[in-house]
Amino acid sequence: MFKKLNFLYFLFGCVFTLSAQHRFQEDVDALVKKYENIKESTKETIVFTGSSSIRLWKNLDSIFPKYQIINTGFGASLSGDLLRFSDELILKYRPTKVFIYEGDNDIAYNKTSNAVINNLKKIVKRIHAQNNETVVILISAKPSVQRWKLKKKYQRFNRKLKRYTKKDPLLAYIDVWKPMLKNRRINTTLFQPDGLHMNSKGYSIWFKKVKPFLN
Repeated sequence: MFKKLNFLYFLFGCVFTLSAQHRFQEDVDALVKKYENIKESTKETIVFTGSSSIRLWKNLDSIFPKYQIINTGFGASLSGDLLRFSDELILKYRPTKVFIYEGDNDIAYNKTSNAVINNLKKIVKRIHAQNNETVVILISAKPSVQRWKLKKKYQRFNRKLKRYTKKDPLLAYIDVWKPMLKNRRINTTLFQPDGLHMNSKGYSIWFKKVKPFLN
C-alpha cells in the first residue's frame, strides 16, 4: 500500500510538472505555425513579443508597413515564460530589433522587480548570442485601472528597468507609464471595460512612443 501511494504521488507530481512547463505550448505552437511562411529576406524583421498588451496589438503590420513585423505576444505570460520560449518566439526569426513587454503580469503575481529583470537579462543575452547587433527595446509596465493599487511596485520596476537599459548601447527603454496618465491619475478612457487591456486610444499612445525606434 505504501509503495502504491508513493507511486501515485510521483505520478501526480510528474503530471503537474509537465502541465506547468507547457501551459503556453499550444499558444506558442499556433504562433510558430502562423508565421512559418511569411518571412521575406528583402525586409527587415522586427519582433514584438510579451504579454497580452502585445498580443492584442492587432494592427502592428499595417501601421508599420515598411517592416516585416512578427507579433509573438501571448496573453497572461510572465517573463519566465518568454525566457522558456525565446527560441520559438524570438530567435527563430533572426530579428534586427526586438520589442519586449513583460513585467506587468509578474508584478501583479507578486514577483519582484529584480526577478523580472534577471529573466529579461537572460533573454537579452540569448538574443545577443545569436546576433550581437540586434537592438532590444524594453517597454515599461503600463498603468491600468485594474492594477492601479500596485502603482508603487510598477513604478519601482520601471525605474530599475530604465536603469538596466542604460548599461548597454544595444538596449533601449520606452516609457508608456507617464503618457497614459492624466494629472498623475490613470486615464480611464484608454482602456477596455475590463480596466486592464487597452483600447485604440491606448494603442495610439504606444504607437507614438514606438515609432521613433523603428526609424
